[in-house]
Amino acid sequence: MYRPILATLGFVLSQDKKSVLLVHRNKRPGDQHLGKYNGLGGKLEKGEDILACLKREIREESGLLCREVELRGTVSWPGFGPTGEDWLGFIFLVHQCQGEVCNSNEEGDLHWKRISDLDSLPMWEGDKYFLPLVFDNNPNTFHGHMPYKNGHPLGWTYSR
Repeated sequence: MYRPILATLGFVLSQDKKSVLLVHRNKRPGDQHLGKYNGLGGKLEKGEDILACLKREIREESGLLCREVELRGTVSWPGFGPTGEDWLGFIFLVHQCQGEVCNSNEEGDLHWKRISDLDSLPMWEGDKYFLPLVFDNNPNTFHGHMPYKNGHPLGWTYSR
């Protein structure tokens, strides 16, 4: 039976839509994401819907209040966790926020990075497969499947 950990992953766009806010996971030794850049987000809490989770995580991690968000897709990551846990992520673009971005959080430092430069940053190996779908102009939501083993993707399929 597939019982994944449910989580959100949000990519906050700059006002000019050319950059995205990322966390550089550089603060917690032993973090499976250590050294990588990632969007903002985290695990769904009991009693929360997925949009409330995204908004809470963005507020906690950046200080921003989400005003306009778009669900771009979902990704099923069987075997992704540090001990092989399955994850199901809801991937969002955040088009509009309110507030001032903090410089860092407990996981790492926050940086605005150009979308065109994302493929040159240290990220999860599998991110290169779904990130183009997050930022493309296709209005349809994508739904992907990316099994992992030992921290590496074994494949990638998706539908729209």
